Amino acid sequence: MSVTKDIEALLPHRAPFLFVDEIVSADEKSSVSVHTFTENEFFFKGHFPQYPVVPGVILIETMAQAGGAALSYQKVLPEGSLFFLGTVDKVKFRRQVRPGDTVRIEIENLRVSGRMIKQAGKAYVEDELAAEAEWMCLVGSA
Repeated sequence: MSVTKDIEALLPHRAPFLFVDEIVSADEKSSVSVHTFTENEFFFKGHFPQYPVVPGVILIETMAQAGGAALSYQKVLPEGSLFFLGTVDKVKFRRQVRPGDTVRIEIENLRVSGRMIKQAGKAYVEDELAAEAEWMCLVGSA
């Protein structure tokens, strides 16, 4: 069951830097999204080509995109709002994410206002925690 797969309508990101495939659920407190990392991702060519692994910063970006897409889907902020990472805290990488892995991203909205978003996220491969972090985004417009 999917809430939406039309992520390009929700985020300004485009391939090869769009890391959300669909939003599975979303409400004012939390959301769940998914993304599958294929062997064709641009970073695998240089990030350990003999043993490709999703870079940690890409996992953080994936969580932040998922959180922003869910807020855009719910129309919590004005249409066309842009979210710029301001801080990233409490980051932990627990498991490698490899080509072919589908990541389930669980986001908790800690604080949302017209100028700032604070969220916490966890990225899972199956039921195994791969990464977690908290971040703050500044809200702007184009």
